[in-house]
Amino acid sequence: MKTTYSDVSAPASGSFGSPGPFTASASASAATSVSTSAAAAATSAITEAPASYDAFGTLTGLASCVTGIVLVPGDDGYEAERTGFQSGHVHRPSVIVGADTAADVVAAVRYARANGLPVSVQSTGHGLAAPSDGGVLVSTRRMDEVRVDAEARTVWAGAGALWADVIEEAAPHGLAPVNGSSPGVGVVGYTLGGGLGILGREFGYASDRVRLVEVVTADGALRWVTPEREPGLFRALLGGGRGLGVVTGLEFGLVPVARVYGGQLVFGADLMDEALAAYLAWAEGLPDALTSSVGLIAYPDVPALPGHLRGRYLAHIRIAYTGPVAEGERLVAPLRAVGPRVADTLREMPYTESHTIHQDPETPHAYDGDSVLLSGLDAAELREVTALTGPDAPMMTVVQLNHLGGALAVGGGSVGHRDARYLLRLLSPLDGTDVGSVRALHARVRAALAPRAVGRSVNFLFGDHGDAVADAYEEDVHRRLVAAKAAYDPENLFRA
Repeated sequence: MKTTYSDVSAPASGSFGSPGPFTASASASAATSVSTSAAAAATSAITEAPASYDAFGTLTGLASCVTGIVLVPGDDGYEAERTGFQSGHVHRPSVIVGADTAADVVAAVRYARANGLPVSVQSTGHGLAAPSDGGVLVSTRRMDEVRVDAEARTVWAGAGALWADVIEEAAPHGLAPVNGSSPGVGVVGYTLGGGLGILGREFGYASDRVRLVEVVTADGALRWVTPEREPGLFRALLGGGRGLGVVTGLEFGLVPVARVYGGQLVFGADLMDEALAAYLAWAEGLPDALTSSVGLIAYPDVPALPGHLRGRYLAHIRIAYTGPVAEGERLVAPLRAVGPRVADTLREMPYTESHTIHQDPETPHAYDGDSVLLSGLDAAELREVTALTGPDAPMMTVVQLNHLGGALAVGGGSVGHRDARYLLRLLSPLDGTDVGSVRALHARVRAALAPRAVGRSVNFLFGDHGDAVADAYEEDVHRRLVAAKAAYDPENLFRA
């Protein structure tokens, strides 16, 4: 049964609120085929929508137009719908549209536009950067369709699809996506920010493999965007796609990977300096088929943690290699030679087990984070990072260092700073710690690395960092994104 709602009034100013990262005021300088099945499915969804949208000025009209749900504060399900994986920064919308179809998204955008309300989007909420206060939240978690075309080596993923869904559907065909370390992350949000994956050095960013983007723009139109059809918008969406529309699905290429040699080498504090120095020297000579990272974690001494982690400061060297196992063993030998490991989980595994390489947390929690892309890094600089973020730090800060290069250094779209050699990511829990203190510590780490810094990574700015988003792009790329925002969303309907 549809519920009758009271109207949500437009802001007194009639505007959509404060500028986003790609609005003009935020910047001082301001042959791929289309999948016929994807386009047909989207067209079907729209033709099933009501012919008239005249009722979009009211919530009752909106509710009558969508097949999903419409919620306002106080409704059953509102709290669960607005809450994502990131519990430290949470949306507080005036209206939530839990979309089932692209037609529902069209209805939500047209309703928001008619009422002068800003629009935010959420699937899983892992990478929430700027939580909304008021406005319309489009929840896409129900749009979780995944369709694999094994012959074409492509997949269609809806806006609510998770990487776990794509991995499962692709695996029987000996194929894999260019996914990240956590299978519970949403495909679309990850990809629009570039998407740095566990096989990135061999296959590039996830956005590099996209062939078609289905997106609802600020005018309420559903568009199928490709390199040939609206190439400027296509380029802007892939790497800079937040704030340009609501992406309802993607078609992208899969890679022929069924198994991988991977896992972790874990070293304790007694070998921390030696292991990190060895890693930096080792990484410079690697083939592109080997992608690696290092996690530096000072674990708290709490009963909830396993005994081998409690109260310890550990370096987790993570590895994913698509070549022969014997060659993988040869390649990692210099790291094993550093000395005894707390753990050594390297093995050949089916790609469906690749999430065990990083073992990312699966439980929602509160956190804030920052990042810095680096032109290089030496052992002394990395020791400075450990001194700032290790056991003596004022708060827990998880550091991850990703080795870049290879296929990540080439490609199109709007991914920034492809020439960077490393990405250093900082993440701190917010339980009992205020955001200001966290950001002050993260700023000290970034300052220590300033001589090597070339920018930030947009996918690893957790919480609202304002104009810092511009650091994720070179000046010319940022100018293109500002121009795309002005062309497709001049009133700043969409919030990044």
